[in-house]
Amino acid sequence: MSDDLFPGFQSHWIDTEAGRIFARSKGDGPPLMLLHGFPQTHVMWHRLAPVLAETHRVVCMDLRGYGWSSAPHGDADHETYSKRAMGRDVIAVMEALGAVRFALAGHDRGARVAYRLALDHPGRVERLSLLDILPTSYVWGQMKAGRVPEAHWGFLSRPYPQPEEEIGRDPIPYFEGLMKKWDAPGDLSPFDPRAMQAYRNGFNEPSRIHAFCEDYRAGATRDLEADEADRTAGRTIQCPVQLIWSDFYLVSGTSGDTQHPLDIWRSTFAPGITGVGISSGHFVAEEMPGATLKAMQEFLGA
Repeated sequence: MSDDLFPGFQSHWIDTEAGRIFARSKGDGPPLMLLHGFPQTHVMWHRLAPVLAETHRVVCMDLRGYGWSSAPHGDADHETYSKRAMGRDVIAVMEALGAVRFALAGHDRGARVAYRLALDHPGRVERLSLLDILPTSYVWGQMKAGRVPEAHWGFLSRPYPQPEEEIGRDPIPYFEGLMKKWDAPGDLSPFDPRAMQAYRNGFNEPSRIHAFCEDYRAGATRDLEADEADRTAGRTIQCPVQLIWSDFYLVSGTSGDTQHPLDIWRSTFAPGITGVGISSGHFVAEEMPGATLKAMQEFLGA
């Protein structure tokens, strides 16, 4: 049971525009929201959240379409799974738990929700920690220029229902295959078996598979448009920003050129960003929890 991974945490079901969002919380310090990535759930934070809760009021939520949160069907314009809409869920959850301003950390897709929220609602975010991503518009630009393959971004964003049907024939091997490809050892050894079971429960459900695809369709449309509009307007993130990047995945596997991840962020949305590289695969919070925790604690403070 994933409950075993979050001892002493409270469970919450919070009504939002997306339906019910599931979250866990613990601690009495400054509020801190932790957002998971694809194809995982809030459980990815199980090695960090209990320690962070010693100094913060930690909230871990399942994004809409993931884990135990509602999975609404996507709309024709892909707005339902836009990071802007997901960011509104984060605000609703934090307000329901008594926090108007909060620190925010996200991994993978959750980091995309996090930086979009920080751009859209600068008064909400005290500090922003991004784990192993580059801006959505930058990545799509690299793919469209042929510098990196579109891979799962291109496949999952194909029109409904093609990817849903292909994945649905044998979903667990597909998603586990991605995780093996993105972690450093090339197998599932970095993941606690209880965490993996929580992830499989999400992999193996048609409404979740649809939500995953809609998440990526939104990335190719609404999220890309939002990034480009902010670039044109010169908007940048106003709060302190940290990037934690993996040498195995982000530096060698995503950027497609010789630019440093910090330089990419500085030239787009976070001119004052600082950060640290970790010798890890993509899943830094589970592969290298000690180094990831240390970097986050130094940035977030007590």
